[in-house]
Amino acid sequence: MRIKGFRDLFKPSLLGMPGAKGATFDPTVPPKVLRKRYEKLGRPSARTLSPDVTTSPIHAGNVTAEWVQTATSRTHRVVLYLHGGGYILGSPATHRQLVSRICLASGARGLLLDYRLAPEHPFPAAVQDTLEAFRWLLGTGIHPQGIAFAGDSSGAGLALGAVMALRDEKLPLPSAVVLISPWVDLSLSGWSLLLNAKTDPILSLEMLALCARHYLNGENPTNPLASPLYGDFRGLPPMLIHVGNQEILKDDAKRLAHRADQAGVDVSIEVWDQALHAFHFYQDIPESQGAIDRIGSFIRARTAADPVPLSAARNLLKRDAPRVEPEPTSSPSGES
Repeated sequence: MRIKGFRDLFKPSLLGMPGAKGATFDPTVPPKVLRKRYEKLGRPSARTLSPDVTTSPIHAGNVTAEWVQTATSRTHRVVLYLHGGGYILGSPATHRQLVSRICLASGARGLLLDYRLAPEHPFPAAVQDTLEAFRWLLGTGIHPQGIAFAGDSSGAGLALGAVMALRDEKLPLPSAVVLISPWVDLSLSGWSLLLNAKTDPILSLEMLALCARHYLNGENPTNPLASPLYGDFRGLPPMLIHVGNQEILKDDAKRLAHRADQAGVDVSIEVWDQALHAFHFYQDIPESQGAIDRIGSFIRARTAADPVPLSAARNLLKRDAPRVEPEPTSSPSGES
């Protein structure tokens, strides 16, 4: 049985349920069952890793993670990668191939986090895991000038929310942020959720609403650490945003870019024509490798070319960063 897209995981027919023929969405499917289905997406990719790719399990503090390295990886350059999956699914197994391709293009090592998932571990568990892993990286002597945060879908929202939390806690920030098809508004207010419902074969509004409910667990959906679209963007590192013009999260990406630009962030957004949600995954799509190459160039250009002394990274954990006063809360502009 071949699962074509993320939304297919919610089809009762895939679970062998009686009378489910033709059904497209069942919110009662348990997350544990969905995870097993989603893992099947990752198993083929794990078998087709390039021969020069090595992976090794590690604990980044108390956070389970995986190192991904390629022939081009430089020790001092690290992509801290946060997988997508609506905060309820995903693991290193489902994303290691994508991360290995990003590492090959960027000349970096990948630290692929296996952060805690909802509903067992709702917000803010995933944010806490990300911050702990980043502190662990600094403690090993990796300087933030050599670190980029990256993620897809909910993982992109998590990456951005974690950077905002680091800034608010006066901790050093990574040098760059890469956001692939970011989900940054758990209040689900973007017009493209409706306008692109028929052109997005991967995601659906109903599925995102279910994931948001599991993750938020009663938290305000506009909390900036869960929905960074509503956060303060001032002082954040350079960002590269990729989104497909056919996906329902297109407006999340466009509004995010607008807010970041208004706050003076060095932000670039690329809206890819006729592209699917997180199309970077699919190697048979011609644009996939080109998009990953652009991500690689962005990370290379914005991270340190040479190692920074070990002591410099560790000393940053003891130093206070300049305080950034929060801006008044305002609603993001709605572009279509």
